[in-house]
Amino acid sequence: YVTVAVSRDNIKGIIIGQKGQMLKKIGSYARKKIEELLNTKVYLELKVKTFKDWKNSDIKLKDLGF
Repeated sequence: YVTVAVSRDNIKGIIIGQKGQMLKKIGSYARKKIEELLNTKVYLELKVKTFKDWKNSDIKLKDLGF
């Protein structure tokens, strides 16, 4: 699965969208691009998680793969 990192809960709501529609659009687009890149079908599960000040923390950035 993929974790979408956000810094505040209100941003989490924006990413998820009404009834999950925005997250569905993001996931569908990402899955399509990954399938084109790999030339195979993929299953992609998205999770949105709040990490306070993750952009300013070297430890959190490293944990998230940056």
